[in-house]
Amino acid sequence: MPRITPIPAWRLKRVFEKAGFQCVRTEGDHYVYTKKGIIRPIIIPDWPEVPVFIIKNNLRSAGINREEYFSLLDKV
Repeated sequence: MPRITPIPAWRLKRVFEKAGFQCVRTEGDHYVYTKKGIIRPIIIPDWPEVPVFIIKNNLRSAGINREEYFSLLDKV
């Protein structure tokens, strides 16, 4: 299994959109994504490189495992 590496925000946003999340609002330079059935919103900062710890925290909150993440990432 490959390592999770920092990726641009536009790519991470597309991964969550492919997983069924919708952007409900922006707050400063952060995008807020929600999905029915997911309790916590997913916050994605609009940075050139989103750090690994933010990606992992968002995946955990969204209930997306590593295999699903990499398959979604390949589709973007």
